[in-house]
Amino acid sequence: MEIQRNISLKPYNTFALEAKAAGFCTVSTVEEIQTLLAQEREQKKFPSLFILGGGSNILFTANVEALVVKIALKGTTILHETATTLDVEIAAGEEWDNAVQNAVTQNWGGLENLSLIPGSVGAAPVQNIGAYGVELQNVLVSVRGIMRSTGEKRELSCEECSFGYRDSIFKRDLREKFIITSVVLRLQKNPTTVSELSVSYGALAEEIERLFLGVRREDYTIQHVRSAVCSVRRSKLPNPAVIGNAGSFFKNPTVPHEIYNRIKSIYPEVPSFPVSENLVKIPAGWMIERCGWKGKRLMPQSDAAVHDKQALVLVNHGAATGEEILELSRQIQSSVQEHFGVALETEVNIF
Repeated sequence: MEIQRNISLKPYNTFALEAKAAGFCTVSTVEEIQTLLAQEREQKKFPSLFILGGGSNILFTANVEALVVKIALKGTTILHETATTLDVEIAAGEEWDNAVQNAVTQNWGGLENLSLIPGSVGAAPVQNIGAYGVELQNVLVSVRGIMRSTGEKRELSCEECSFGYRDSIFKRDLREKFIITSVVLRLQKNPTTVSELSVSYGALAEEIERLFLGVRREDYTIQHVRSAVCSVRRSKLPNPAVIGNAGSFFKNPTVPHEIYNRIKSIYPEVPSFPVSENLVKIPAGWMIERCGWKGKRLMPQSDAAVHDKQALVLVNHGAATGEEILELSRQIQSSVQEHFGVALETEVNIF
């Protein structure tokens, strides 16, 4: 493991923001991680370790005065099979969408709705990634990793991960305490019935019908689903390789019925999704757009902006700084709070 000094992190974050790392190294095996942890416990060359996956869910607003550890573990292993399912272990350094593509190619069902989500496999359980009616927790068996304080291996069951909406134990109790090395997923072997697919989400259902006109609903396959998901995402979300971004910047807020009813009395067209008897989820992008932010820049000369096709996505048009994007997000939060009385919470991790 070569440790480099004063390294630019611009190639390692999808916002394409400039930030310097005091130290930087890449680890490719569990043993390398354990060795690194032991060395840092003994020598304390850096004040801390900063674990970096795909860099797709982070906003750098300052240099990182730590040793940045890029997780590059690779590999996919079938652990167990039944007549209908298989448990697959996927290393944390694999690109998430490559894992989805591999599963769909093998006709393993369960991940197709999560197509084209940027980032690494190791970051997926941290956020409990989700899209089009499916969340990672629906297919996750366990998360494997290493305790940073001791270097010991540990495996957490799905229940122990305490998943919530874009939330998990890795963002709370185990934040900066646990390094994810792989995930174990339970996937469906050769799903052949529509009951094994999740195609009821509005935009997804419409896109499947549009793309595969004439195909009966009962004949849909995971290949149909992946194609439709990719089509919807590409039509609305910018490619980080072209425009710097981290996908959805804010969580969709969940509000009590009285707040929802007040908003609905002013905006009868407000979209909503029931969460429980007393709570309703409202799309953050819809509120941001109603506040007039869609396509707007922080300032005319700034490259920090709201995407012109999806108001939930903040973008770097080239030379934005992390501080500018953070300021833009704060102004949006203030605007939504003033107009709707709803506090937006960031989905992106801010450093």
